Amino acid sequence: MTGEANRRPGIPRGERGAITIADRVVVKIASHVAREALSRFTDSVDHVPPGRRMPRVTTSVRRAPERDTAGRGAEAVGGRQAALGEARMRITVELGYPSDIGAQCAAVRREVTERLRTWAGMEVSDLAVSVERLHSVHTRHTDQERVR
Repeated sequence: MTGEANRRPGIPRGERGAITIADRVVVKIASHVAREALSRFTDSVDHVPPGRRMPRVTTSVRRAPERDTAGRGAEAVGGRQAALGEARMRITVELGYPSDIGAQCAAVRREVTERLRTWAGMEVSDLAVSVERLHSVHTRHTDQERVR
């Protein structure tokens, strides 16, 4: 037993255990960041009814493979820690029209990818942003008239 303990390198206390990020945590982060990214496009946000401004996110998270504890220094790439896992996701949004739809979708993709890497240590391997509905000033008025 003593010989085996001498051959295996000790793992410092702060590095023991495992970190896992649940799918629902990734969904919550992505939804929050996507809504924040879209809120910067005020010309679009004003046309979307308040109940439809929350993006819908579906995701699949794959945990990162176990790393060899002997090569701890090899996991840092460019000063960054190795990813804790990989996420594939689809974000569905409703946007105001007319607006720059491409710029809004690109902002969502860029910011969600960046923040998941920063906040949760997750790499995003596939992120599809789909626009489910466009809301114009005219359709918003007709929706309000139907309610009356």
